[in-house]
Amino acid sequence: MSGSAEACMSSSHPASSQVPSPSSTESERPNPIRGAYPPWRRGPKELLEATKPFQQEDRKRSWWHVVETFGAYFTLLAICALAPWWWVRLFASIVLGLVIVRAFILYHDFMHLSILRGSTLAKWIFYAFGLYVLTPPTVWRATHNYHHAHTAKIVGSHVGSYLMVTTEMWKSMNWKERLMYKLIRHPINIVLAYLTVFAIGMNLSPFFRNPRKHFDAAVALLAHAALLFAITMVWGWEMTLYTTIIPFFVAMMLGAYLFYAQHDFPEMYVQPRETWEYTRAALESSSYMEMGPIMRWFTGNIGYHHVHHLNPGIPFYRLPEVMAAIPELQHPRGKTSLHPRDIMRCFSVKLWDPQKEQMVGYPDD
Repeated sequence: MSGSAEACMSSSHPASSQVPSPSSTESERPNPIRGAYPPWRRGPKELLEATKPFQQEDRKRSWWHVVETFGAYFTLLAICALAPWWWVRLFASIVLGLVIVRAFILYHDFMHLSILRGSTLAKWIFYAFGLYVLTPPTVWRATHNYHHAHTAKIVGSHVGSYLMVTTEMWKSMNWKERLMYKLIRHPINIVLAYLTVFAIGMNLSPFFRNPRKHFDAAVALLAHAALLFAITMVWGWEMTLYTTIIPFFVAMMLGAYLFYAQHDFPEMYVQPRETWEYTRAALESSSYMEMGPIMRWFTGNIGYHHVHHLNPGIPFYRLPEVMAAIPELQHPRGKTSLHPRDIMRCFSVKLWDPQKEQMVGYPDD
């Protein structure tokens, strides 16, 4: 729902001033990246250059999205707290969880420096929000930056992402390692993301690894526990349930799944570590999730994930514009959606098979 990629953007490959259409023959434009998909893609440096004009932020538009998002958040929070009917409170709680996902995308973009860069007010708002949603800024910055610079790179790609191993690595793992791997990638881990991915993975673990560096993780956990306790003591457990537990459960479950499906889908390509290349990882190891306009609003266009990984400096509200303008982005290798069929497809693949060059399930043994 978690970057810097500047160090990965350099390339010695030749660039072309024109992009052939998908119908062009391969001989018209040899691909500079051996085996890359599709064959008419421009070289890495040229493709990245084509995205740079879209990094331009509309400052007023960015602030409007902050106002509308947090306005929706506080309106729904009031309904969760004050509505006289339980079913209205429940519905508002679920929608509030979806709005938290959108607010998280704003936080995510601010941390990428793609919106409201240099704004002290925005920094206070989003740093406080990061602590509130159990995503402390120091942890998010460290893990998400690393994730963008090592997407789908076997060995090391687990930082800020879900662990992935090859079929050969699986054979050498002991039963405890295999069990842990299965638990990490199991749907139950996604469902319980409020506790597993966020409370433990984004706070407890980083704090215990480096208390001085990730002191804000302890602050986030203590503040969250204090908030739950205070609401329950003053207004009762129902208030806590509708205003905090359900919204967080929904937001973190959806956020965890979005992140999973963005980098774990049947068509993805995982490059060998020795020949890993940034733009290919962005376009072939990051999915495009098709959604309707309502879910695109709630998820802040994060479904255009292959575009975001190509250039994380692009504001979230310009991602559809970029995909429409650049031919190479209009034919993503991996398409998915929130349809149950596509969710099952994403959960069906677990390991990377280098010989078959595809994601596969667990072996029978």
